[in-house]
Amino acid sequence: MIASETNVWSGPGTRGARRKFTWSGLLWALVHPQRGHRIVPTIPGILLIGLSMGIGTAAYNSSSNILFITLSLLLACLILSGLLSWLNLRGVAWRLALAAPLRAGHEAIVGLELRNQKAFLPTYGLWFELTARTVEAGVPQRAESTVTGRGIDVKEMLAKADAAVTRGRLALRTRLEPTGDMRLEWVCKPDRRGRLRVELAGVGSLFPFGFLKKEIGTELKVETVVWPAPVEYQRHAVVSSRRPAGGERVPRAGTGGDLHALRRYAVGDSHRLIHWKASARTQTLLVRQFAAESAEGFSLWLRTDAAVWPRPEQFELLVSFCATLGEDLFREGRLTGVAINAEEPAAVRRVHDMEAFLDRLAEVAPLEAASGVPRGLEGTQTRGRKNVLTFIPEGARGVAAYVDGEKVASV
Repeated sequence: MIASETNVWSGPGTRGARRKFTWSGLLWALVHPQRGHRIVPTIPGILLIGLSMGIGTAAYNSSSNILFITLSLLLACLILSGLLSWLNLRGVAWRLALAAPLRAGHEAIVGLELRNQKAFLPTYGLWFELTARTVEAGVPQRAESTVTGRGIDVKEMLAKADAAVTRGRLALRTRLEPTGDMRLEWVCKPDRRGRLRVELAGVGSLFPFGFLKKEIGTELKVETVVWPAPVEYQRHAVVSSRRPAGGERVPRAGTGGDLHALRRYAVGDSHRLIHWKASARTQTLLVRQFAAESAEGFSLWLRTDAAVWPRPEQFELLVSFCATLGEDLFREGRLTGVAINAEEPAAVRRVHDMEAFLDRLAEVAPLEAASGVPRGLEGTQTRGRKNVLTFIPEGARGVAAYVDGEKVASV
């Protein structure tokens, strides 16, 4: 559930990227930039270069000092533009912060934290290119040449890959003060469950005159899990009426008959609940706290046989329905365990257990081979152990949840 690499700083301002300043290193960096660094002249820059070449040709042909001075001023503007652009980016560091968990179809905020390590110079006019894409789970495909490959439509493949990527741009609209910090936020909406990778594709700047566009490629990225989207479903009366005789004890505070724990006396507590012997031993007023009586718990078993769920849309509805129903039962304190296919059933006692189950649902996929029955749930398809929620298709698009052969919910 937690995003990875959220605390990694990157950029020219990081300690590993900062090198000892030398004039030779500066000149070499201007001639041969680092990998991922690129300086491209803009349209005004191309016009300025063309104008400089024209004035230079005229200056050499006429031997005019005024034209030579004009040429030197134009070339100085280009050199100064590149130098100030380098100083503008020097000492700046950035990192991505992605708050998990994320939900499919819900907006998520991606934070870009900036830090200026320079002691005197501020930073202006930066923009940041961000991309978000779903990481496909499965066996990577073999690379194949477009010459020897058969049935390969390059344009269609590129268009499909580009459609799966969400792109955004953040701009630094105010200056970043020396030794200052700033946070920019980008809102994206994952369209499906799975693993989401957010990357900082590049950093660019037109500072100071707009003659040169400086771009820096980065390898900064974070990955997180996108949980299935919640769905609206209809719950039938059977699931709400299943209550054992006498009630079942659960290990949380309530008004049952079993002692759960002792705690300090608080204003408003009944004097009948005071445990006098324990209070005398500890010299502190302690009251008894009893276990609660709850409705009967349910175990959730999800089977992902490809033969049962051949339609991708119906399978996605199944996963979303399973996640939503599981969360609702967990909030009610009635979810005791979960199992996927033939995996070992996992008990659900804490929020961490429920989040781990949602992480597994985010990456679950249909299985070609028929799945077995997990240990402890043998014979639970229609009989055997009670209160096991199973899911079957309902028509061509719907999904229904059954307990002991009775339909308890549908979507």
